[in-house]
Amino acid sequence: MEYGLTDIQEYYANTGALMRAAEDARRRRGREGKVGCSIVEYFGGEGSEPKEIEDVLKLEYRSKLLNPKWAEAMVSQGSGGAFEVSQRMTALLGWGATANFSENFVWDQAVETYVEDAEMADRLRKSNPEAFRNVLRRSIEAARRGMWDADEDKLEMLMELYREMDDKLEGVE
Repeated sequence: MEYGLTDIQEYYANTGALMRAAEDARRRRGREGKVGCSIVEYFGGEGSEPKEIEDVLKLEYRSKLLNPKWAEAMVSQGSGGAFEVSQRMTALLGWGATANFSENFVWDQAVETYVEDAEMADRLRKSNPEAFRNVLRRSIEAARRGMWDADEDKLEMLMELYREMDDKLEGVE
């Protein structure tokens, strides 16, 4: 099985944290600027060229979290698939916190796909309410931490849905 950077939390926890530590060390020495990180993905054969981490992350999020076929396959699996969606949202936040990966298009499309699409949101909510609540929580957190420039109306909608989910899961009607 092949794993990508968005599949396992240790990738952002380790690689992203090393990038953040290097940037912090640089800043303490009076040198500003982002620390780069190149990734080489090797699946056999030739042509494995280093790619910047931002480019790899953009590709992975487009091919998984934002891919309609992937989204449908995950949500069709029920609770486990909803958990996978939720974990990808946590990883997206993790990459933002550690490696400063903040692409508005990823957050915008993730919210459109898993929250604003009423049918998809309903399926996630029914199959795994905790996972759906996490999708909402991570989106709100990304906006509050400046990783996503969310529209105010969209952010208010996310917060209202989060309050509703929180009440439902806590048994408050």
